[in-house]
Amino acid sequence: MKPIMRVEHLTHTYGENTPFCRSAVKNVNMEILEGEFLGIIGHTGSGKSTLIQHLNGLLKPTSGTILLGDRDIWADPKKIREVRFKVGLVFQYPEYQLFEETAYKDIAFGPKNMGLDEGEIDRRVRAAAAFAGLREELLDKSPFDLSGGQKRRVAIAGVIAMEPEVLILDEPSAGLDPAGRRSLLENIRSYHREKGTTVVMVSHSMDEVAENVDRIVVLANAGVVMSGTPHEVFSRAQELIDVGLNVPQVTQVAMALRERGVEIDPAVYTVPDLRRALGALKGGRKGC
Repeated sequence: MKPIMRVEHLTHTYGENTPFCRSAVKNVNMEILEGEFLGIIGHTGSGKSTLIQHLNGLLKPTSGTILLGDRDIWADPKKIREVRFKVGLVFQYPEYQLFEETAYKDIAFGPKNMGLDEGEIDRRVRAAAAFAGLREELLDKSPFDLSGGQKRRVAIAGVIAMEPEVLILDEPSAGLDPAGRRSLLENIRSYHREKGTTVVMVSHSMDEVAENVDRIVVLANAGVVMSGTPHEVFSRAQELIDVGLNVPQVTQVAMALRERGVEIDPAVYTVPDLRRALGALKGGRKGC
């Protein structure tokens, strides 16, 4: 896969030239690959939110470059609005930003701003609602009459309706109950599979990241400290713990077993992985 976005030497400093000067991200370099499902993890204050707000031009770098394809998104500041149609960002708790009379109108807001005709807007609204797991009969309701999970889906559908090349989700399951989290993440996975859109998900949940993404970027101390597949990243569990992060529950079990003398790969990170690893151990003993 080739890169769809590149971050080159990105630094963003808040309060520049004041006593409160602080760099939230510093000399960050990373790639986002076309069609991948990328997870970004890091402890609070590691720079995750600052980083993703640069990807669609909500923040302008203090120094460094954000490339969409081969084009610097800030090459022509007058065209930054077009970048936001191509790189859609769903904030944490996006339901607080709903404002229209109906869910339909809220989802249609982005496509209308793109200057699309009514037929295309309608197609996009209904397709986006389906991808977000929102039942069609809810489209005519006020978003303020919907449940918290339904509001979250409306907000996500509003970004999907713009059909971005890159969809960025900041803690999409935050505050939802376990059933709501599972359902929403399944909808996001389905959208990724069916549309082939690049998806970037920021999450505090190591289990959510482990079960959903193709690759992980780890942030700490305002920079990238690790990048790789889930297996590659979670095989460095102690390093993750050292930078203030946790590891998936399954990995914690594997680490505990290894400490007790069980020769198991400590980098297992999903229940099926653990089941296979334990089955292999059992089979090995039978053959001795």
